[in-house]
Amino acid sequence: MAESLRRLVNIGTFTVLQEKLERWLQNYYINTCDQNVARCCEIIELNAKVQGQLFKLLSVTAEAGGMYGGSAIIKSRLLPFLGGNFFTTGGAMTADASLSVLAEAAGKNRELDELQDMYEKSLQDLEGDLDDKKAELQDVKDELQDAKEELNRTLRTSTSDKMLTEVETRELRRKLADSQDEIVKLRARSGLVDDYQRELRNLRDELSIVSSKKSYLDSPKRSSDIYGSLSSYRYTPRIGSPCSPDDPVLRVRQQNLVSRWNDMYNQDRLDAMDTLRRFSDDHENNQRIIFLAVQESHSVAKLAFRQFKMKVRANLAATHIGPETLEEAVQDYINRNTDLYDLPGMVSDVIRGLNRSPKIFLPPDCSFAIVQPFIRESCKLAWQMNALAIPMDIAVATDAELFDNNKYRRTYDSEYTAPLVNHHVWAALMQGAKVVMKGEATTRRGASLGMSRRSRSPTRSRSISPSPRPRSRSRSLSPTRRSRSPSPRRSTYSSDPVY
Repeated sequence: MAESLRRLVNIGTFTVLQEKLERWLQNYYINTCDQNVARCCEIIELNAKVQGQLFKLLSVTAEAGGMYGGSAIIKSRLLPFLGGNFFTTGGAMTADASLSVLAEAAGKNRELDELQDMYEKSLQDLEGDLDDKKAELQDVKDELQDAKEELNRTLRTSTSDKMLTEVETRELRRKLADSQDEIVKLRARSGLVDDYQRELRNLRDELSIVSSKKSYLDSPKRSSDIYGSLSSYRYTPRIGSPCSPDDPVLRVRQQNLVSRWNDMYNQDRLDAMDTLRRFSDDHENNQRIIFLAVQESHSVAKLAFRQFKMKVRANLAATHIGPETLEEAVQDYINRNTDLYDLPGMVSDVIRGLNRSPKIFLPPDCSFAIVQPFIRESCKLAWQMNALAIPMDIAVATDAELFDNNKYRRTYDSEYTAPLVNHHVWAALMQGAKVVMKGEATTRRGASLGMSRRSRSPTRSRSISPSPRPRSRSRSLSPTRRSRSPSPRRSTYSSDPVY
């Protein structure tokens, strides 16, 4: 039975019957009477065949239920259709019921036609709105194109104006630089004027003293004593001396170096910390690296400047003549030649000193050369500080030392009740015994000098001492440099004298 039902469904007889009815409706008024009757007969024959198949399926289905299978359904639903007037009145339906059904079907058809008309009308309205929007969009595109052309013209005009503005800016910068140079010269001259006025006052005082004692020159008893005191007095002028603390060149250079030291703390140090953070997540270790780099830079620069100054003194001692002293001539030469130093060599020595330090570490795939720009600037600043007539230096600092409020300030993550320094963040700037700028340190309870930082990193594979290098390529194999390398604590140069 299921196979017969599947075959009936696959044939699609009802679909063919519906198509024939639709084609007959389309051609009803075109066909003749015989053609319309033939079409009706054809449809009735097709309908009879379909009904025959359905009755066959009905009998097969009823037999599946036994002798009386489906008898109740057949009596209640099928027998009324086979009663009287089935072919004329349409089965159990009355004429009024048939007409009402037809009227209802016609009403539904009218509603469908109205809905279709409304849909087509709304579709036409939407198409009209779409055309309007397309026209507006085209207008906007035209306006954008005009605005783009206007912007291009404005850009070309502003470019030409910018070129003129850059020329004017360069000219103004040049005039500003000339004005700053003139200000420096005027400040130097004003300092000289102050020195001249001071010396003039001293000379006037001495002249008044000499004039007050002039009466005693006639006395033979006192003439020998006064003559001896005047002959023993020697006045050494200090006006324009490069070794004087009041030298205007020294004051201006000292101000610039202090400002540069502050800039290194606020900007260069943070840039170096950002660079180290990409390779190491240990914030304390990165702070130790920066601080030891500053220490090594000042130590290396101090040693290099000491050798440079000894060479200058030895060369000038053979040919020096003049009213100024040898030290003044040496300092004047250093002031005029502050850039005669081997910066790449000092940077290499600092990196080798960092490699020797057991307190800091980096991953095996990188070296301390990643902070080379910071080391370079630190070496330059350390050299210029040592080149002053009264040199500036950084304070001696060691881990686990007693915290000094006069030299350092605590970091935000410090333990404010801890008396010992766990590690230093920035060095204190000194000039002799005077603190020019405070440093920064972190205080913790239980800070120990013997704590090794490298023991915390199992991935650290580099050796403490630098790898041996050929003598022809190494600058630090001289006896002077080798004598400073055994201990990283010597890098604080506590035993180095201040010039």
